[in-house]
Amino acid sequence: MSRGVPSPGVRLGLKENWLQFAMLVLVNAFVGGMVGIERTVVPLVGSEEFGLVLKTAIFSFIASFGVVKALSNLVSGVLADNVGRKKVLVAAWLIGAPVPFMIMLAPSWGWIVAANVLLGVNQGLAWSMTVLMKIDLVGPRSRGLAVGLNEFAGYLAVGATAMATGYLASVYGLRPEPFYLGVAYVALGLLVSAFLVRDTGEHVRLELSEHPPETSPLGFREVFLRTSLKDRNLFACSQAGLVNNLNDGMSWGAFPLFFASFGLGVGRIGILKAVYPAVWGVLQTATGPLSDRWGRKGLIVGGMWVQAGALFVTVLGRGFWWWILGSVLLGLGTAMVYPALIAAVSDASHPSWRARSLSVYRFWRDLGYAVGALSAGVVADLFGLSWAIGSVGALTFASGAVVAIAFRETK
Repeated sequence: MSRGVPSPGVRLGLKENWLQFAMLVLVNAFVGGMVGIERTVVPLVGSEEFGLVLKTAIFSFIASFGVVKALSNLVSGVLADNVGRKKVLVAAWLIGAPVPFMIMLAPSWGWIVAANVLLGVNQGLAWSMTVLMKIDLVGPRSRGLAVGLNEFAGYLAVGATAMATGYLASVYGLRPEPFYLGVAYVALGLLVSAFLVRDTGEHVRLELSEHPPETSPLGFREVFLRTSLKDRNLFACSQAGLVNNLNDGMSWGAFPLFFASFGLGVGRIGILKAVYPAVWGVLQTATGPLSDRWGRKGLIVGGMWVQAGALFVTVLGRGFWWWILGSVLLGLGTAMVYPALIAAVSDASHPSWRARSLSVYRFWRDLGYAVGALSAGVVADLFGLSWAIGSVGALTFASGAVVAIAFRETK
């Protein structure tokens, strides 16, 4: 991103940019809805329509999504700086447009895996741009709030769509009706992004003009190494992000099959799958601003440990209300972690390479989808779904301990 001279009248702050901020909140709701169409129904399509028995095979659609989304995140920062935020956002919607149609009409499981490759690109680029553009607009004082509102919109839409698709599947069947929602999300997301959203490059130039220049600008390789390993705060955030999405990827694939194994119908599975992202989304409106006031570390460590407890409650409890409790706790823990991690990465990154640092963090975070899906599938095939869920709970607790030891408070 060139430093340049910002145009007159460009200002940083939520109040000063509320209309554009609101447009981006709306866009990210559509982005989240695209993931929500899969949360309840697609694992059941694999087991019931295509007769897949091995959990590793069923979870393969999550693995393809996770790997591609992680790689898309990795290049998103470079694209944002070189091409522009808005152009990347519009391109993401064009790439995601075929996804609901491919899932509705898929004659084989390979089509669904392929659809998730496109969905991974859509999510990696679109979600990265919405969060980055909000951070651009508000400036350094309200990053936690900006991230919290962004993730609130996205994950509330994930939860609402998971519930809606579960209901539609219980009434009409697993396909095609639940995926009509995805067609609407693509159309609306593309229209709003193309015609109502404006690029935020001027806001980045304004912040750069107020920030001391770096004596030696960092290349992408150095940003990757610093974010992944060399900076203790960025390393702590990257590993926590990976493990956070590892347990999300596991729950995406394993929970519907785990609940169904106890005789739960698709409608009630839809409720359980909706509670977790809905709680996660709503509470981020509080936890994001709290991270600005209280600091990042306590929310990250506590959130990872609450998530671990939630997974143990889920696997040890028996019955719908125990699983509701586990879902609520999982949503609470994730809400504590998610905005604080992104804000902490932003704190530790210079504006000139923040977009690239966030893209590296999001690469590691969303690679967790693939790692979680594949590892949970292997453990489930060898030892059962309960072991898959419990082992991820233990790993999540250990990740929180790493943050407790390595992270130095930034606020």
